[in-house]
Amino acid sequence: MSLEYFLANPPLIELSDLKKWIIKEDDNLLVIDKPGWIVCHPSKQGPLSSLVGACREYTGIDTLHLVNRLDRETSGVVILAKNKTWARRCQMAFEQRRVVKTYYAILNGEMTETQTINKQLARDGSSEVYIKQVVRRSRTSQKAMTTFIPLVAESGYTLVKIIPITGRKHQIRAHAQWISHYIIGDKIYGPDENLYLEFIEKGWTRHLEYNLPHYRQALHAAQLTIQGSGYEINFWAPFPQDLVNFCEKKMGVTISELQDFGIYLVNNLRSKKSSQQEVNRLPNIMPNVSTKYP
Repeated sequence: MSLEYFLANPPLIELSDLKKWIIKEDDNLLVIDKPGWIVCHPSKQGPLSSLVGACREYTGIDTLHLVNRLDRETSGVVILAKNKTWARRCQMAFEQRRVVKTYYAILNGEMTETQTINKQLARDGSSEVYIKQVVRRSRTSQKAMTTFIPLVAESGYTLVKIIPITGRKHQIRAHAQWISHYIIGDKIYGPDENLYLEFIEKGWTRHLEYNLPHYRQALHAAQLTIQGSGYEINFWAPFPQDLVNFCEKKMGVTISELQDFGIYLVNNLRSKKSSQQEVNRLPNIMPNVSTKYP
């Protein structure tokens, strides 16, 4: 991932690139491995400036239903429904909590024990960043629960597996900040929220580079499973190369160790050219990509 995507005027999405991000596509769903520089919702910069807009251009479908969304700098699984039937089915599964999500992140500081955070979230009224959430009780606060499972802690950082039980806005990021282990590269919940204000005005700068160990928040939506009545959909997105590089160079974690932790690394398993030998190299705990329709 190039730093050009984090400048004041990032490039538009190329449809040829979008095709490479497709995890699965059929008549009902379009599943994308979203890179960590793209906004999900349409913006004023035209259709190719957002994931939904680019997917509309690619499919030729005017109305695509965003089943789940990710923050701009969070990479990973995003599902779009191509029709109202599947949009409703997925929506009902979320409402009935028949959805399992798995994230991976790199946190600041060394965490040694699993922590489950059950703290309500609400907008941080004292922040200059309007979208910022904070742990507090109020009439507008919402219940939020997140489990952080440390996999390895080295050199002042921790690679964690994260299971969000609820799905609140900025939930993982706000809870990580609350336990004093913010996600590295997070411009809002990291060391200084003013870094975010600088970023939206100027893009990536030398000042940001000096204060942040990574140019985006190191958060990846690795897995999304929806279990409905008579169907199950299960998709995984491989751990992105920029986070692999950080683990190797800054933490001394090897590729083999990442695989031992059960982290999905093989980008070409989605390709029809993948050999059974490549599949067999993965540990038994590695995920699959499956869709079972009624």
